[in-house]
Amino acid sequence: MSALAGKTLFISGGSRGIGLAIAKRVAADGANVALIAKTAEPHPQLPGTVYTAASEIEEAGGKALPIVGDIRFDHHVEDAVEQAVEVFGGIDICVNNASAINLSNTEQLPMKVFDLMQNINSRGAYLVSRTCIPHLKEAENPHILNLSPPLNMNPKWFANTLGYTIAKYGMSMCTLGMSAEFAGAGIAVNSLWPRTLVATAAVQNLLGGDEAMRRSRRPEIVADAAYEIFTRPSTEATGNFYLDDEVLAEAGITDLEHYSYQANADLQLDGFLDE
Repeated sequence: MSALAGKTLFISGGSRGIGLAIAKRVAADGANVALIAKTAEPHPQLPGTVYTAASEIEEAGGKALPIVGDIRFDHHVEDAVEQAVEVFGGIDICVNNASAINLSNTEQLPMKVFDLMQNINSRGAYLVSRTCIPHLKEAENPHILNLSPPLNMNPKWFANTLGYTIAKYGMSMCTLGMSAEFAGAGIAVNSLWPRTLVATAAVQNLLGGDEAMRRSRRPEIVADAAYEIFTRPSTEATGNFYLDDEVLAEAGITDLEHYSYQANADLQLDGFLDE
């Protein structure tokens, strides 16, 4: 039997990109996926909805529970977790994937956008994790995974994108704090970050368009790394800030060319990682 068959993953922002790739990867094992996302109707610039994602998850071999909701609101998250537990009987894995990005500097970033990033990224990760934890305590090999970077204190990552950095590092501080807080409960809490840019709508629309996409890897590299983390013992693999290629290397996967968005690409290092 596959490692994650019958397990239940609860993921935020799973309607496209990295989140959907992770959902489909665990679905290939026969896992259940409850996904909460805001996109109920097609968006002109963003592919997919929570419902098309659910169809892809089921086509991949899993069972899907699409939930339209906004993780900024406590009751949306509480209702979504309750639905997941009612339908699937529990939660084994929690993935905090939902994220908002704006790379404006301090003078140019509107406070409304600052608040949006904090509410979705750091507060959202805290809220979703907190709501799932009572159910994770009952799971056999429980994991929380935050899609957030290592805590790199190099001032260059704060100087011109402070609002976004605070929001993403808030997610990473959840990893640092919760991994220690819930070690006794056997819940693994880790962060995962890509070594290079990943070909997502955010990269296409905000980080350089087609040129940035050509220098990216596909979301499946992060999904495969996440799968490797989920299948590790939760009591032994916690409190880590993983990079996708390092996780795969530890699993014996070192030829990563097939993950490139374009063959023989000149890959671009992702943010928060020094040369």
